[in-house]
Amino acid sequence: MLVLGIESSCDETGIALVRAEGAALPVLLSHALHSQIEMHQAYGGVVPELASRDHIRRVLPLTQQVLAESGQRLADVDVVAYTRGPGLAGALLVGAGVACALGAALDKPVLGVHHLEGHLLSPFLSADPPEFPFVALLVSGGHTQLMRVDGVGRYEMLGETIDDAAGEAFDKSAKLMGLGYPGGPALSRLAEQGDPTAFKLPRPLLHSGNLDFSFAGLKTAVMTQAKKLGDDLELRKADLAASTQAAIVEVLWRKSITALQRTGLRRLVVAGGVGANKALRTQLNTVCAKAGVRVHYPELHLCTDNGAMIAMAGSMRLQSGLQAATRTYAFDVKPRWPLDSL
Repeated sequence: MLVLGIESSCDETGIALVRAEGAALPVLLSHALHSQIEMHQAYGGVVPELASRDHIRRVLPLTQQVLAESGQRLADVDVVAYTRGPGLAGALLVGAGVACALGAALDKPVLGVHHLEGHLLSPFLSADPPEFPFVALLVSGGHTQLMRVDGVGRYEMLGETIDDAAGEAFDKSAKLMGLGYPGGPALSRLAEQGDPTAFKLPRPLLHSGNLDFSFAGLKTAVMTQAKKLGDDLELRKADLAASTQAAIVEVLWRKSITALQRTGLRRLVVAGGVGANKALRTQLNTVCAKAGVRVHYPELHLCTDNGAMIAMAGSMRLQSGLQAATRTYAFDVKPRWPLDSL
């Protein structure tokens, strides 16, 4: 079974082709990705209308590229999977529209996939795939969640952000420091030059007794500290970046360890864009090794939004029998769609 995956939820157009046979894990044959970062930099953030228009320009050429690289024909595709949500409504409609048009033209079934489930299952594309069950730390864009995962579609929410997510804390703090867009990676690079103990910043909800997250107060503390520094901000910016990153990372790893202890599970999966953060990976590797816990990540190039994770998630749902692809080509999208509602 060949599954074509289309991702267009925000500012990256991703196309991929995977092969699924029997009960074996699907194999990635080829994938291609176009990032809109350069286009949105002039505006300091994603402009939804521009994002949608760019997806229209990119999706078919990228599809042709993936087919050529994999040595497959469009007629060989058995199922077209696409991101149904969550994400920007206009951007989602592009991917959904193209997927359903391809399905109708080829007389092949289509399958709407949850974007966050794609991230959650993306480590199964790695050289060291996890095994069920596991605790998942999902840190993607506006989402920070801890979940117990017992199988495909078997998700129990353990804790989630009640305001700003970790990714938003990185981006907003970076903007306060004048680091431009995208802020998170820029802040992380600058933090490598700074002292993570230079400023005492809050670790929100660290001792709350639950597994929820809150990073809005940290962003406010960064803003207050930046104002206090005034003209000295340029001289101390690396230290402030390092201290900000240290606060975010500490909350993430401590809550993850608590989730593992409460569930009794010995396997942790980290997925989503923030999962590429070097400081987070280093800290999690250290504490998980001490606790005797296996930790799994997606390959670095698959941490951001991509078509491979959509094709993978679609394939695994089909293999598990949880969902059937359909030849009903009328479509809708879900800009807001809780993962634990699947």
